[in-house]
Amino acid sequence: MEPFLFVLIVVGVALLVLGLWVILNYNRFIRLRQHIKESWSGIDVELKRRYELIPNLVETVKGYASHERGVFEEVTKLRNQAMANHGDADSQALDESKMLMGLKKLFAVAEAYPQLKSDTNFLALQREIALTEDRIAAARRFYNGNIRAMNQMCRSFPTNILARLFGFQTGTFFELESAAERVAPRVEL
Repeated sequence: MEPFLFVLIVVGVALLVLGLWVILNYNRFIRLRQHIKESWSGIDVELKRRYELIPNLVETVKGYASHERGVFEEVTKLRNQAMANHGDADSQALDESKMLMGLKKLFAVAEAYPQLKSDTNFLALQREIALTEDRIAAARRFYNGNIRAMNQMCRSFPTNILARLFGFQTGTFFELESAAERVAPRVEL
């Protein structure tokens, strides 16, 4: 075999291997991007579910605690603010944190009314909100896992070269600000 032909074959195989590596990793980036969109959609669905439950809870508690108007208005305002936010994960996490704190105040008001704590509508709404919070937490973990994988690929060598070349970017985690806000709002009965 001639040396020129041998070099040509080696270069051809190397280019083929490099091409396959680029294609495989590009497709991996695409899959991750789709997983991120899908997981964000899961969070969005659960947040909308929560937004629908909150007005029902507020109305149920309002009947028992009509003089606690400020808390109801605050929860409603925070719910509307969180629902209207369609920005990035950081800004939505901030609004969600504020709303969770408002819900905790609402449940504290409910604690002051023993007859409310035994009302079946209140108990059903409380269970639904707790279930929704658990589902949001699961969706958040799925989303953050996909963001972690994308960030690792975008920052690790040599896939970081492909990320820059094809415009793939790191994402932001959907996190709550403090440990106190990470607890699902619940009322101990």
